[in-house]
Amino acid sequence: MMHKEEHTTPKTPENEEEIILEDGEGNTAIGKDAIKDLREKLKKALAEKQEYLEGWQRTKADFVNARKRDEESRSEMIKFANENLIFELLPALDSFTMAFANKEAWEKVDKNWRQGVEYIYAQLMGALEHSGLTQFDPKGEMFDPARHASIGSEPVTDQSQDHKIITVIQKGYLLNGKIIRPAQVKVGDYTTTK
Repeated sequence: MMHKEEHTTPKTPENEEEIILEDGEGNTAIGKDAIKDLREKLKKALAEKQEYLEGWQRTKADFVNARKRDEESRSEMIKFANENLIFELLPALDSFTMAFANKEAWEKVDKNWRQGVEYIYAQLMGALEHSGLTQFDPKGEMFDPARHASIGSEPVTDQSQDHKIITVIQKGYLLNGKIIRPAQVKVGDYTTTK
């Protein structure tokens, strides 16, 4: 049987942490102190790795959230980019509405001309609706100062009509769900007389 010769590398300040045992045949073994040191280094490296991983994950999540916020901002900007132009066109829509409201005068106009004007109005409304414009007529609704602008009141004898919209002077408009012009209305005013 062969005798394995073990010898230790001498401890010096440069290799104090390393205690390597050799058996004479080129095989090496690491001493207990070196294993302890390696375990501590491994533990420290794993802790650093976890810290870096968590930091990277937080940064990635922050980036994804920032990107989402940018996309939402851009989407909102696009939805309302034409708001000023559309707002400027509302008086023209009001003029069409007033012309159509006077039934007696409207019926006296040549039928072909009347149909042409109605077609132009339909085209304009179609284009504006495609851009997100919605017209609303709140007659009969409860008065809501966020959606309606009261320009007066009308006395009512029925208590159920109190604070309800009796007359719509000018229709309201929403752009992609946002009120860009409240409806101008007259509100019912029920008062009891003594």
